[in-house]
Amino acid sequence: MPRCFKHSAIGGASETQPKGVQELLSRRTAKQFDNYEYCSHFFESNSISNQKKMLKQFANENGFDSTRYYIDDGYTGTNFNRPGFQKMVEDIELGYITVVIVKDLSRLGRRYDTVGYYTDTFFPNNDVRFIAINDNVDSDEGENEIAPFKNIINEWYAKDISKKLRASYRIRGYSGEPLSQPPYGYIKSPDNPKRWVIEPEAASIVQQVFEMALEGKSNEIIAKTLQEQKIPVPMVYWNQKGIRRGGTPAQASPYRWRYSTIEKMLTQQEYCGDVINFKSHTISYKNKKRIEHSKENWAIFKDVHEPIIERKTFELVQELIAKTKRRAPKKGNGEKSIFTDFLYCADCGKKLWYHTNPTNKDIHYFSCSNYYKDTRGDCQSRHYIRADAVEQIVMMELRRLAKYLECYEESFAQILAQKVNSDMLSEQKHLEKTLAKTIARNTTLTDLLAKIYEDNVSGKLSDEMFMQLSRKYEKEQFENKAKIKEYSERLSKIDEMKQNKADFIKSIRKFMEMQTLTAPLLRELIDHIDVYEKEGTSKTYTQRIVIYYRFIGTLELPEEIEQEPYIADTRQGVTVEYLSA
Repeated sequence: MPRCFKHSAIGGASETQPKGVQELLSRRTAKQFDNYEYCSHFFESNSISNQKKMLKQFANENGFDSTRYYIDDGYTGTNFNRPGFQKMVEDIELGYITVVIVKDLSRLGRRYDTVGYYTDTFFPNNDVRFIAINDNVDSDEGENEIAPFKNIINEWYAKDISKKLRASYRIRGYSGEPLSQPPYGYIKSPDNPKRWVIEPEAASIVQQVFEMALEGKSNEIIAKTLQEQKIPVPMVYWNQKGIRRGGTPAQASPYRWRYSTIEKMLTQQEYCGDVINFKSHTISYKNKKRIEHSKENWAIFKDVHEPIIERKTFELVQELIAKTKRRAPKKGNGEKSIFTDFLYCADCGKKLWYHTNPTNKDIHYFSCSNYYKDTRGDCQSRHYIRADAVEQIVMMELRRLAKYLECYEESFAQILAQKVNSDMLSEQKHLEKTLAKTIARNTTLTDLLAKIYEDNVSGKLSDEMFMQLSRKYEKEQFENKAKIKEYSERLSKIDEMKQNKADFIKSIRKFMEMQTLTAPLLRELIDHIDVYEKEGTSKTYTQRIVIYYRFIGTLELPEEIEQEPYIADTRQGVTVEYLSA
């Protein structure tokens, strides 16, 4: 709501001015101070212009010939941290102002308690005369009994406006209109501000960030890379393009990206072309602190605008984020392996951590993060495996899949269809059965709660027993609601996964063309790899690893394509033969 304050720096009556202020003002000419204004926005609305005319006329008629305007255009009256208002308060405390003139009390603010503080305490304590023209308030004429009631009415008005705005917001939000500003990479369409269009320069940076994330680079490394490339941070970029955006002003360095900016960017589903409303809300029109909503309360509208990031790529990054747990990197580990976050202990299910041999820096290996000798965990075996051995084994397996696809394409597609349908059908039946049981149990719990309530009212059940049973049933019901949601989500994913065999074949073809293995391609093909402990008693051991592919799990092919065992020299005098599932 527009704010306009007009303050006289030399009041109409000289006796109201402290001696120090009289001396200060006597050294200033009316020409130096007249028509000077402090404005929080460059452009002003018609409402502000009209208020200035009214206030200027009032000042001239009443002999206030040295004036200064304080303007807060576009700010709500319930906010007293407005820049123009705070500048006025600062100048009053410095003794520069003796009269404050406003059009009416609502221009000072729309919170009766805060407005009352300024009119009844702050202004009198600083020898400032306060005048509200349209409300016939003048502090020189004594207390105005009507003013407090007008302040309350002004606050009621603000509350009513807030309710109407919230209702309007909800209507717009649930109709799919974006309520937030477009994220970095998008701008509002010049033809329709309710739609977003891609801004190519920024969108290319967003794509680069997602590519680096798929390569396994941390948020800190991505931020550092962008800084080294001298890519302006979003706020600087918007300023350079003349795009007005709220938020914290940019820091001293225009290229210093923060890892938190990268973190937020990687989780913004809007980059898939979606509109997401109601991610957060404010407590009330008085308290503007934003409270985050849980995802269940979001309103999601898919494929509304052109995507910057493919949905598949976005989902891969979300899986990677979910799997990644922050821990301090060990010195000497160097670059992270592309297999980090893929390897798991086949016995305890924990991740294998990546290490560099402290004696020979060329040797990199993985070991169980839960091994009792290294981390005081409870896994009894280390599950040591060389990083180069993992790469060779995976390459060997993928080449075998590619060769089979090349030679027996129809058979390969048939195997995938059978594998996916068989596994999915089994899980689907189990989930449907479990979901039905959980829903039935929840219905029973509702009936039980009603029964114990009736028994308690009739005196058949004591209050203590009623409280005990009700807590027990309500807790179980709450847990069942979470299970019902989980089972329903998993069932919907099964339907989606049945269609994903085509994506798997597409990724294999991509590998055939590249003949190399990159982190993004690895994430398209493989879900995780289980590593077993070495077996054997001599200097030649056998170690089993199981590769779980995305969408289909483990995969066994007919014997048409022979598989050679991979043998690696892990250290001097010790050889390990690796076997697949």
